[in-house]
Amino acid sequence: MTITITWQGVVLTLLAAVGIVFLIYLTLLIKKLIGTLKEVDVILKDSQVVTSIAADKATKVDGIIDGVGDAVQNVVDALKGNQNVVKAVTSLVNAVTSLAGMLKKTEKKDS
Repeated sequence: MTITITWQGVVLTLLAAVGIVFLIYLTLLIKKLIGTLKEVDVILKDSQVVTSIAADKATKVDGIIDGVGDAVQNVVDALKGNQNVVKAVTSLVNAVTSLAGMLKKTEKKDS
């Protein structure tokens, strides 16, 4: 019995072996990539929640800061004699109270 081995047969066998190894490596790489993409999706969902909370708080703080600005303006006008002093002080106290209330709510949620 005679077995003939040609260079073409050896090269094709080596190429087939390299192709199989490459396909196994590519399959494992894609499997890892899918796992990574799932983790990235979870992270993006968490960041979306955090971003929406930050936007909500920024809107609330903006409104409170506007209220404090108005109260300070009322005090300035009262000092100039343009408004009633009691009304100006009341506005200032209301603005500070709302700011303190918001800070307390934020601290309770963080705890």
